Amino acid sequence: MGEERKKELFHEKENGWEKADEAKKNEIFKLSKNYMDFLNVAKTEREFIKQARKLADSHGYRDIIEFQTLKPGDKVYFVNREKSMYLAIIGEESMDNGMHIIGSHVDSPRLDLKPNPLYEDTGFAYFKTHYYGGIKKYQWTTIPLSIHGVIVKTNGEKIEVTIGEDEKDPIFTITDLLPHLAQEQMERKLKNGIEGEDLNLLIGSIPYQDEKVTEKVKLNILDILNQKYGITEVDFTSSELELVPAFRARSLGFDESMVAAYGQDDKVCAYTSLAAMMELEHVKNTAVCILSDKEEIGSMGNTGMESHMFDFFISEILNKLQVNRPNLLDKVFCFSKMLSSDVDAGFDPIYASVSDKTNAGFLGKGIALVKYTGARGKSGASDANAEYVAWVRNVLQKNDIQYQLTELGKVDIGGGGTIAYILANKGTDVIDCGVPVLSMHAPYEVTSKYDIYSAYETYKAFWKE
Repeated sequence: MGEERKKELFHEKENGWEKADEAKKNEIFKLSKNYMDFLNVAKTEREFIKQARKLADSHGYRDIIEFQTLKPGDKVYFVNREKSMYLAIIGEESMDNGMHIIGSHVDSPRLDLKPNPLYEDTGFAYFKTHYYGGIKKYQWTTIPLSIHGVIVKTNGEKIEVTIGEDEKDPIFTITDLLPHLAQEQMERKLKNGIEGEDLNLLIGSIPYQDEKVTEKVKLNILDILNQKYGITEVDFTSSELELVPAFRARSLGFDESMVAAYGQDDKVCAYTSLAAMMELEHVKNTAVCILSDKEEIGSMGNTGMESHMFDFFISEILNKLQVNRPNLLDKVFCFSKMLSSDVDAGFDPIYASVSDKTNAGFLGKGIALVKYTGARGKSGASDANAEYVAWVRNVLQKNDIQYQLTELGKVDIGGGGTIAYILANKGTDVIDCGVPVLSMHAPYEVTSKYDIYSAYETYKAFWKE
């Protein structure tokens, strides 16, 4: 009697694998394979948007600029400076009734090259870097790194660079002290074990063959780059070159139940929302997918969510539906619903002391709903209304999708933010909804394949509601 009553009344976080039959497991592994393949060619925000555009084109989406008018069922997108993207399927309902929006970000913590990066010191050539986003700096030493990005010349020529991903390519690394000489370094606090100015990338050691020249190693590197790309040193000043781990996305564990990969914050949510949108044909409310940039550094800039570029995209939809009028954009946002599809901190039993176990997100137990973010006393939080949380729960329960309500660490220890508050400030109902991750912001992050599939199911169900 008591056990039956407990099952009826308690909210237990069940391991999703225990309920998954063989057919479901096959679907989970197939989606995860596609996800890993995508990650291996889309490690940076530019690469993700490039691949997303190819996928959208192959599923009948067209640039909104190509449309004179729009009607229900039309599939449109807008690419913002090759680093963010907005996609939409026009719904049957009037835009006055709002949209269903899912928003993620495609930038991840990394190292960027400084504007004047190249220098020589004692027979070695280096690139100077400036880290991007919240990283543990020591994690970025002594691992294989690849260089991705673009160099733009003053004549407008754009050179795409990817070095270190192909097995025939060289890789690069940042060196560290051997333990025998690191007594002073090891006395420092962990956050200062490696200083930001010491994250210099080792890129070469062969001198240019001319006895009369100084900085021979630097000259040899520039000569190689000039022959391969036609650039000179000054061209680095108009480049965006990023250093990311040269690791490939791989299945993790004897049971292959997890994914280990760089950049899963937040590409795991970006990919699953994009994949879900590709499955949509006709929707009641206009469905919108946001793939934003710059979230890891505050969403600022004209490719971040703080810019007005997303407002421009929605205004274009209203204009081409021929329904626009004063204040309609504000009304549309106020009546819209959104899932801020960003990752959550997964509970790690090795570091259990930082989490409240009853409110933590567990790998393999489904999508994580984070009602509020922020830090300390919910400072800077987007806190979803109870009515909206109930509405989302209803969608998940109707579609038999496993979910868990979580928060990011213990009070006064945890904290963080997403793009949720930006749309909430426009009047939209928003809740964070994403995949729990182990080793978040590290060069190699871990997710559960079950949760990846749960995210895909969640996003598809939300848009179809």
